[in-house]
Amino acid sequence: MKQSEYMRLRMVLPLAFALVMAGQPPPFQPPVHPREDSEDVRFPNGKLQRDEILKADFQKSLDDARELSKLADELKADLEKNDRYVLSLSTLKKTEDIEKLAKKIHDRLKH
Repeated sequence: MKQSEYMRLRMVLPLAFALVMAGQPPPFQPPVHPREDSEDVRFPNGKLQRDEILKADFQKSLDDARELSKLADELKADLEKNDRYVLSLSTLKKTEDIEKLAKKIHDRLKH
């Protein structure tokens, strides 16, 4: 390689590197969210809104769990009294309702 080619390569490589780097997306930085509890909202009675929401969600989960248990017992009774090869539409509907209730409880507890 000649001296002039070497010098040209030394000048072109940093320029090419800079152009390639300029085309790259910036590194991932997770979004910065303000702390949610920094703005605790209180009701006139002094209770925290967040606590009341959690309490209401807990009560809904308990109610849904009771309903889920009732549906499961009904499903068991239906399966025991039905022919082993044929299921009624109402029995199939109960399985769908059980699935929906279980998902609601799961999603509520997850958040």
